[in-house]
Amino acid sequence: MAANGIRLLVKGRNACFTRPEMKAERVSYDVMTPSAARGILEAIHWKPAIRWIIDRIHVLRPVRFVSVRRNEIASKIPAANVRRAMKSNDLRGLGLHVDEDRQQRSMLCLADVEYGIEAHFEMTRKAGPEDNPGKHAEMFRRRASRGQCFHQPCLGVREFPA
Repeated sequence: MAANGIRLLVKGRNACFTRPEMKAERVSYDVMTPSAARGILEAIHWKPAIRWIIDRIHVLRPVRFVSVRRNEIASKIPAANVRRAMKSNDLRGLGLHVDEDRQQRSMLCLADVEYGIEAHFEMTRKAGPEDNPGKHAEMFRRRASRGQCFHQPCLGVREFPA
């Protein structure tokens, strides 16, 4: 494996890599998507000087689906209300009444998942003279081995941490 290549084991209780053609009720793809894998790597080590490229995703546990019902909010606060509040310092119109706006939605997600991610990175035009592949590879390995992240990596949706 090249100096800028990595392997990472990722697992969790649940995962949902939502299929775009099924918006109303979330249904997961059978396997982690490359963009979700890239998101996990970027949660551990993201810099403008590098761009992650996913080489392989290994499915290490059998694919098993489970149905989950969740409470979600049906509407969003309109962007115009947010802009108006920012200009006027008036917060009226920014609230949602959760009890009135709640709806139950079904989600078909994956249970007890484990993946092996193989990836590498390329240097971007934003790399400076102090940036080199060895430095970034070592930073990633150190952060991953210590469990350090810029933000919590997730398995498709925030409710399912990796």
